[in-house]
Amino acid sequence: MINYTHWFIRARLKTRQLLLLVALDEEGNIHRAAEVLKMTQPAASKLLKDIEQVLDVPLFDRLPRGLRPTVYGEAMIRHARSALASLNHAHEEVLALKAGRYGQVSVGAITTPGIMLLPQAISRVKQANPTLRVSLQVETSDVLMERLSEGKIDFNVARLFAQHDKTALRFEALAEEPAVAVVRPGHPLLQVSALSLRDLNGWGWIVPPEGSVLRHRFDLMFLEESLEAPANLIETAALLFVTKMIGLGDMIGLMAGDVGRYYAGHNLVAVLPIALPCAMDAFGIITRTDRQLSPAASVMMAAVRSAAADSYGVPLEAGL
Repeated sequence: MINYTHWFIRARLKTRQLLLLVALDEEGNIHRAAEVLKMTQPAASKLLKDIEQVLDVPLFDRLPRGLRPTVYGEAMIRHARSALASLNHAHEEVLALKAGRYGQVSVGAITTPGIMLLPQAISRVKQANPTLRVSLQVETSDVLMERLSEGKIDFNVARLFAQHDKTALRFEALAEEPAVAVVRPGHPLLQVSALSLRDLNGWGWIVPPEGSVLRHRFDLMFLEESLEAPANLIETAALLFVTKMIGLGDMIGLMAGDVGRYYAGHNLVAVLPIALPCAMDAFGIITRTDRQLSPAASVMMAAVRSAAADSYGVPLEAGL
């Protein structure tokens, strides 16, 4: 039942006002925002003034060279993006249903589940629902969390970190992720018995960039063994570059365990026989508690859970 006491109903909030908030944020100028929305500048100014009057707060600071969102404006812009994305999804779902398709789902995943879980899950879903349209985005957790908040993704298979705003989020852990050291097939270290971290210290490494969790834990594992961190480093998150570079010499690459074993299965690298004291936090399914999943997203999520159960056994306890 519609609650007619909601402020946006009483205020007769218009979709054009939501579009204007987003355009002002992107353009930083009311004249350019009005042009983007194909309206006059006075009309745009009136729309902005109306919503500011209803909320009784300034949404933008008026500067000599344009507009800058206030803290109130940033909040409204974030929710405006989410509302507009939800309306777009609704339209696309209706069009899919009219065309006889099951619908569509957009999933975000970090690399390991993107390689290990999503191919299994998507294959199962497509076998049962060939017309379901699937969009998969493989990015870092930070990028995926931003897209989830904007409504561009239905759910993520990623990690939650301390810097993420956990308001209105649910996290269902699926698996932890140890790291492995990988080298080219035939590397001299593959012949060393009882390999230790000290044996790896004098070699060049290809590692994630500074600021990443895995890089931080890479540095710590040498410090905890009273060893100097390797100085011969290449920093990158581009896995295709890593595998190519490893094949050209004797450097060691640091990868998530499942990713390293995946490339080893294709004979692109070999995993060194050493248990690194270096691991990532658990990844899992991340959803918004303030949004209802579409039937297509629910089907996909069930398939991800099933694939995780097959790959990792019983999932870890869910929780934040």
